[in-house]
Amino acid sequence: MPTKIIVSYDGTDHDRDALALGKLLANGGASLELAYVRHSLEAQSGRERFAENEAEELLAAGAASVGLPDLPRHVVLSGSTAEGLRDLAVSENADMIVFGSEYRTAPKHVDPQASARRLLNGGPVALALAPSAFASSPPERFETIVAITEDGDPSALETAESVARALGGSVARDQSRDAELLVLGTKPGIPTGRVTLSAASEYLIDLATCPVLVLPRGVAVSFG
Repeated sequence: MPTKIIVSYDGTDHDRDALALGKLLANGGASLELAYVRHSLEAQSGRERFAENEAEELLAAGAASVGLPDLPRHVVLSGSTAEGLRDLAVSENADMIVFGSEYRTAPKHVDPQASARRLLNGGPVALALAPSAFASSPPERFETIVAITEDGDPSALETAESVARALGGSVARDQSRDAELLVLGTKPGIPTGRVTLSAASEYLIDLATCPVLVLPRGVAVSFG
């Protein structure tokens, strides 16, 4: 089965950045899906149907905006965006969730949204983080992919090499200043299959001016 990517999408500029990053990664042989989390049901049936249709139309417009009108789409009902996306990813056997950056993040910088931050602390799938304004000029590929390993876990390097084979580009290690994609592993001591950042990785995200891909402990993501 190909790697499955779910993009968190609500039509805002930063989620359009996430969609652009998801599409680029999907060009490497992954499947792409969109998800929008609604936080409550409307009390009246007519208003509920309107809200549901509005959410479905938002996702349809997002898919059409990147020339992929047939993308699978999910409207999720959950009081928490992070929990709704986590549960969706588990039920759909997804490998990755893509987020845009926080509102008002400076262009070309990465600042994880609150929902992404929650999943960076114990989430069950890889997380991709798009820089602000990424959608304005997305590259066709990542020329330099930098893998930062944690205590011998090969997942980051294996994933970076897979992206390079699928999309082109080359892999470097421990040279984050030159990265066009930064691939980070999870800190030591975390159970296999869970994401938790080390302080060093959090610092690298703060400095990043390119997309960041964070992997669960011991789990590489394959492309191609």
